[in-house]
Parts: sequence; structure tokens; C-alpha cells
Amino acid sequence: MNKRFYSLLLLLGLGTAASAQHQNNPGANHGNKFEQLGTMMHDPNMYRSASGAPGPKYWQQRADYEIDVELDDAKQRITGSETVTYFNNSPDPLTYIWLQLDENEHDPKSANQKIDESQMKEKMSARDLRNIMGHGQDLGIKIKKVTDAAGKPLKFTINQTMMRVEMPNTLKPGERFRFKVDWFYNIPDRMTVGGRGGLEYFAEDGNYLYTITQWYPRLAVYSDFQGWQNKQFIGSGEFALTFGNFKVNITAPADHVIGATGECQNYSQLLTSAQLKRWNQAQTAKAPIEIVTLAEARQAMKAKAPKKKTWTYVAQNVRDFAFVSSRRLVWDAMATTIEGKKVMAMSYYGPEAYPLYNRYSTKVVAHTLQSYSKHSIPYPYPVAISVEANNGMEYPMICFNYGRAEKDGTYSEATKYGMIGVIIHEVGHNFFPMIVNSDERQWTWMDEGLNTFLQFLAELEWDVNYPTQRGPAHKIVDYMKLPKDQLEPIMTNSENIIRFGPNAYAKPATALNILRETVMGRELFDYAFKEYSRRWAFKHPTPADFFRTMEDASAVDLDWFWRGWFYGTDPVDIAIAGMRYFRMDTKNPTVENVVVKKNTEQDARHISQERNRVAGIKTAVEQDTSLLDFYNKWDRFAVTASSQAEFQQFYSSLSKEQQAFYNAKSYFYELQFQNIGGLVMPIILEWTYADGTTETEKIPAYIWRKNENQVTKVFAKGKEVKSVKLDPYRETADIDESNNAWPRQHVPSKFELFKEQQLPRGSSGGQNPMQQHRQSQPNRDAGTN
Repeated sequence: MNKRFYSLLLLLGLGTAASAQHQNNPGANHGNKFEQLGTMMHDPNMYRSASGAPGPKYWQQRADYEIDVELDDAKQRITGSETVTYFNNSPDPLTYIWLQLDENEHDPKSANQKIDESQMKEKMSARDLRNIMGHGQDLGIKIKKVTDAAGKPLKFTINQTMMRVEMPNTLKPGERFRFKVDWFYNIPDRMTVGGRGGLEYFAEDGNYLYTITQWYPRLAVYSDFQGWQNKQFIGSGEFALTFGNFKVNITAPADHVIGATGECQNYSQLLTSAQLKRWNQAQTAKAPIEIVTLAEARQAMKAKAPKKKTWTYVAQNVRDFAFVSSRRLVWDAMATTIEGKKVMAMSYYGPEAYPLYNRYSTKVVAHTLQSYSKHSIPYPYPVAISVEANNGMEYPMICFNYGRAEKDGTYSEATKYGMIGVIIHEVGHNFFPMIVNSDERQWTWMDEGLNTFLQFLAELEWDVNYPTQRGPAHKIVDYMKLPKDQLEPIMTNSENIIRFGPNAYAKPATALNILRETVMGRELFDYAFKEYSRRWAFKHPTPADFFRTMEDASAVDLDWFWRGWFYGTDPVDIAIAGMRYFRMDTKNPTVENVVVKKNTEQDARHISQERNRVAGIKTAVEQDTSLLDFYNKWDRFAVTASSQAEFQQFYSSLSKEQQAFYNAKSYFYELQFQNIGGLVMPIILEWTYADGTTETEKIPAYIWRKNENQVTKVFAKGKEVKSVKLDPYRETADIDESNNAWPRQHVPSKFELFKEQQLPRGSSGGQNPMQQHRQSQPNRDAGTN
């Protein structure tokens, strides 16, 4: 096993230490879940400190790009030429470099076309057959030449989605290397072939929408913790990329509108005078202004100008570049301010998305920037763009989302909130991983999970009744209660995850929300999370850097939490196994005699006595009063002078501390808790008292440290308790709530739950409600419904 592979196993939590859930004390009921992570994380060094911050000798590479690209609308082809300047900031001499050719995932000869399972079904769709037989198209990047800056050919080798370029001379630390690559590829139809980018054809008007992503040969990351990240791209694991500066000249049909990463340098040569005037107005606008109107987009869809135009974009300190190009785009924009800095929030969308995007998209972009900047770092870029492309994918300053209305302009509530959610999510990716640049191909959760958590916060800040699906603890329960053979730890490589959404998005987002609300508290969590974001902005963090920073900035030991939530698959299932009530013997006859009388009377009652009474049977004493004597008339529970004197003598003999405990008049409740699921968590209790009042208290998770399976805890209360409930706000993701109350409470069965179930928000039994309302009031505008 080579050193690099071993270090990766430790980082991923998949090495030999992963056996038996990384237990230090297997077979025991303690010494496992609360042990420090130790060798499960890489050792700190001069590059990465033990605090989780970049070390004093931290370094990272840089790659600058100058690209000329032409989009051929007739042949649906991309032709490009790039000049790359690569800076070796590492301490290592390099004899070759690796570039990513992600478009090769669509090459029919690519391995990723063969690695997924397939099965025959009674009814096979065209998509099913295509997956078996292949798409039959000539796809994948065609490299025309690779040369140095002087035009001398360089040796290169293509291994599926990776290309190795040999250096003419060893690139020493501190040196730079400038080279050129010419290439082309046929743009895939992403609606049939799939993929992150490509084209969509609109038959009704004969036009294309091009979302051009992962389209140029891109430098892979060379890092201190793993060397070259040249893991093949097979579709699920996204990207680890190098920061740099871009200048991109995009040539396309003259009537196309182009939006891209960065800022356009030549709007004055591209836009009409009216459009340029609107653009200038948008610089200070508080509401979106249409730079290219719907009417102009519809006109361009018909005319189809034969000439070409070149749009020039520049972007500083970004890790990637993407663009959209089409003649069927409306473009709107408005300014938003982030800590005194103006950012242009913009949207591009076709006529079918106009009813939704014109009203919401750009405002959602601005809201996302504000919310994420508050919870992480201030947004540093000048632009943020949302493009409607019937999908969801992110790149620096630009993302592609969905949200199309019906033909009549109406839409369902589910479509509306789904669109808002995906815009928040994809715009939010500007922060994670476009700025805090984690390795998505190794640790999907580091961008998707962190981003989904911040998406949850932004959704709550958009609408208090937002129907959020990822973040609240109880939403992850159905996933966590699955059989273990259908689960894997969050710390699992992206290509090996079975249920990608719950594992990489929902579970880490839920874990972070539990950290914030239940384990750490908002103040400590928010400070630590901002510190992580600040430390690793425009750098390459690993999970260890995140884990260590969250602890370093908060003084909260969270190794038990990372171990359980991120390295394990155990669910939360804590049960109240039993409760006993204890009362202090006061020795006060005024109090105790009443209790003894009540208990004696209860003990004396039995079924035979009760049935004799109902039957009217008279006892001998009742029939013959001469049988009555002193004891039949004596009140054995009466308080006497001697008993009072005896009590006073007892009380005066107590110390002041003992008298204070005595005067508290406490009720003592001993609760037994069982950890059935295995994942240790805080114990949160809601006490309901006999007078109807309630109280909530939380016991830290550390109560489990000496017995991870069961614990007993005594609670002193000033009032009599009627009932107690575990996890009353459903904040720990407990998978079985039927054992969370004492006395046990009735929980409806699945059949009863089915009868009680209501349709989820946004769904309907037929037409969407807006459409139904429109049909009942045909003169009303859909935008006001």
C-alpha cells in the first residue's frame, strides 16, 4: 500500500481503523463513541495546522486561462483554443501536469458508459434502450494539438477523462509554465444523453439553449495532502479545480444573448442603445430590470441573424468558467449590496419560464447572497447569475436551474418552491465549493452538505412557512432507519454512495443543524462556522480542517459527533426505559399521616369487599353496635402533641444544609434511558406537571461516556410530575418516537397515519390551484393569482 493511498484511506475513514466503527474498546459498553478521532484524520503539519487553519507553509497551485471559443449553432459544436499559465507554488518539482477532459464522459468508448448495472424490463423506454445500446453519437473532446508557448508540440496522453501533459523541462518550485491546447467537441443533447451541460432543442421555434460547462481542458488540483487529484470523472463526483484568472472570448450568432462567469468587457459593442440604457439603470435598481425583454427575445427567436459577435468576459480568482448562449433568452438584473459592495444579481430565462423567473429569480439570487454572506463570508464576486435550463448545476458566478410554467402561464406551488429552492442551492454553491474549495470528487458532503445546510437557513429567512425538505432533524429519519446494507457513512467517496441525496445532502445538513440548534448553540456554532469559511476561502480544505476548526473556535469537543454522524451509520433511538418516583420522608405527622391514611385505605380495598357493599351485605359490627370498642372509634392517623414534639426535635437536629434540602419539598424522579439506535445524542426532556405547566431541560451527550448503552439519571422537581417526554421538538432525528414518553403514549399505526395523511404542500389531485382559479376567472392575470 503506497503512502498516498494510505493517507487517502485515513482521510476518508475507510482504512483498517474503520473496522468495527473505529472502536478503541470493542466489546465494552464504553471507551468507543467518545474517544478522539486520532488517526482517522491526517496528522497536522506545516501545511495544515492542528487548529484546522492553513499552516505557515500552506501553498496551492494557480492556473490562468486565455480562451477563444466559438459556438457553431448550425453544427452544434464547440471549437476552442486556450493558453494556460501554470504556476508551481508547491515545494515539489513537476515533470508532468494533469488536465481534466470531463466531456469525455460522453465518449461511447468511455469506461463510465459500462460501469452501471442494467436490467431488462417488460416495458423498455427509449432511455432504457439508450443506456444499454449507447447513444450512437460522436461525442467527447477531440484534442487537435498541445504545444508550448513557442508552438513546439508537447507529448500528451489521454486516459479517458484525464490528460497528462509532459513538461519539456522539470518545472521547479516557484516557476511557471505556459502552454496551449486546441480542441473541439460536438455538444451533447443533455435532455437525452444527460450530463451537466449541453444543448436543449425547442422544436416549436427551432432554437437551441446552450449551457456550456466543463467544456475546456482544465487543470486538476495538485495539493499537499494527495498530490494530483486525477480521479476519473464518471458523472457523480464533481470537481477539484485550481484557482486562477480568466479572459474568455466567446463567439456566437449575433442574436444570441450570452451570460457567463465574470464581467463582460464589451457590452457597449454588443447591446442596442436601449438595452445598454437599461443595463446602466440596473446598476442602482432595487427591483429587476429587463435588459433584454421578452418581446426582444421572441423577435430574435424568429429572425435568426446569420452574423456573429464576440463577447469578452474576464474573471479574477475563480476555479472554473461556464456560460449560457441562446437567442431565446430574457435577461434581467438588479443591484444588491453586500457589506458596502455592489453585486449585480441577474437571471437569464426563456419564455416558458417567464411567469416564474421574472417575478422571483433575481430577487432569490439577491436574497441568497445576503443570507449566505451573513452566515459564512461576504460574497466577493461582482456578479451572481441564475439561468433557467431545466436542471440544477453550479459554477462560479453562474448556475443553471429549473422552473417552467404551464402553457397558460400558471404553475403549481410545488414548482414555485422547487424553483426557489434550487436557485438558493445553486447560487449558494458560489460559497461552497466555488470559494471554500473542497474536493467534491472525494467528499461530496463538504460542498453539498454544507451548502444544503445554508440553503435551509436561507429558506427559513425567505418565508417562515417555506416547505423545506432538508435540515429539520425529523426529515432524515426515514433514511436513517433503513437497513445497514442500504447505508454508508457520510465520509464515503462520492461514486460509492447508493442514496446520493440523503447521504451527501440531507444527512450532513441535518447534522449541522443539530450542531447549531442542539449541541453547540447558535452563538458558538455561528462563530466557528464563519471562522472555517474565513480560514479556507479561496483554499482547499479537507474534512479534518473543518472538524478541527469547528472545535478550535468553539471549545466544544465534537469528536463523538463527527464519529457518530459522519463516520458511522447508526441511527438515533433513545428510549425512556422506565421511571420511578421517590418522595422524601418528612417525618412531619401533619404531612405523613395524611399520606399513610390514604395508602392504608387504598390497601384495604379489594374486590370482595366492594361486591359485598354492592350486594348490601351487612357486617356483624354493623348489625350489633355492642361489638364496637375504642379501636373502632380511634383515629389512628390523628396528629398528637407527642408526635409534633418528636418532629420538632428531629427538625432542630438537622444542619442548615439539611434543613435547606428538607424545605425544598422536592419530588425525585429516577429515569432509565436506553440507547437502542447506537448514535449517542443529548437527552432532551419535556416535563409536564400536575398543575398543567411544562418545563424543558437538556442533558449533554457526555452522559453516555461511561455507558454508551444505558444510563440512569435522578431529577429533583419542585412539583409533582404528570408525564415526561423525550425530544419534544424532534431535534435529534430519533427514529422511534413510540418509546419517547412516560407513561407510554399512543402513537397512530401506519394505517391510522395513512388515514390522517394530507397531501404535501404544492400537490393537487389534478390541475394546479392557480390554473383552476384562472379558469374560474379568465380575465385575471396569472401573475396576481
